Amino acid sequence: MDPNTLMNPFASVQLPIAELANNSMHWFTSNFREVFLAARQPVEWALDLTEQGLRKAPQTLVILSLALFAWQFVSIRVAAITVCAMTTIGLIGAWNEAMTTLAVLTTAVLLATLAGLPLGILCSRSDRLWRVVRPILDFMQTIPSFTYLVPVILLFGIGNVPGVIVTAFYSTPPLVRLTNLGLREVDPKFIEAADAFGVLPLRRLLSIDLPLARPTIMAGINQTVMLSLAMSVVASMISVAGLGRVVLVGISQLELGRAMVGGVSIALIAVTVDRITQGFGYTRRERGNKDLWQQGPVGWLRGMQSRNSGNIKKEDYNA
Repeated sequence: MDPNTLMNPFASVQLPIAELANNSMHWFTSNFREVFLAARQPVEWALDLTEQGLRKAPQTLVILSLALFAWQFVSIRVAAITVCAMTTIGLIGAWNEAMTTLAVLTTAVLLATLAGLPLGILCSRSDRLWRVVRPILDFMQTIPSFTYLVPVILLFGIGNVPGVIVTAFYSTPPLVRLTNLGLREVDPKFIEAADAFGVLPLRRLLSIDLPLARPTIMAGINQTVMLSLAMSVVASMISVAGLGRVVLVGISQLELGRAMVGGVSIALIAVTVDRITQGFGYTRRERGNKDLWQQGPVGWLRGMQSRNSGNIKKEDYNA
């Protein structure tokens, strides 16, 4: 054997990975292009509905709706943070772009949840499936985010809908991992008790496993939301509108002000959505031993109704 070849084997021996990837993608686009184009239609309908609803709704109504939602599911402090964040976004002139980003985020998280939650449940039930899925998730979380753009462009084209798809694909792994982890950490005593009473597997999943694993699953959804926002700037490279494009244009044209407006708006949305999604994982003890319907605006209205009813009964009694 040539000593030079022995000392530098990679100069003459290389695996044709690039050629194999190009041929595979060419085969996919040639044979399944119509399938992928049809698959994007439901995503496009959901995105258009969400975006048009957010952009056409009165700005004050959107802010109040988000604030009431945050108050109901988390706390009045988070509602105040929501009002301040969304008002700031409007004052710096990024409202329309923020609504587009919020629509893309909502649709991508919904798509990631529909794919990641069932897969995480299946992985928690099958060690063999988890051994197959785990290295795939490792690979998905370690490759650069820019790498996702090329196959998405070839299969789905460019625009907001491919942006939703690539964002959902990029942000799904944490949800799968934490759903699997949360279900595997359910106390075996509850599982044994359910099995002893003959509870069916599906009913046990819905009434015992998922409620007990909810904090961990919601942490996975929270991570999915954060990764989706982090992907917004990268996805803008394939013509995805919103705050990511504002940042991208500011960088490309060296406009500090525009890039700062986009970056600050993304950060404010991230803080707001992070606080709200964390609230979904609160237990009853963390809510002050209150049920969900006993707090927030619903709890306040119920309390007002109870006090009014008590006053009316007292007046009737005195009469």
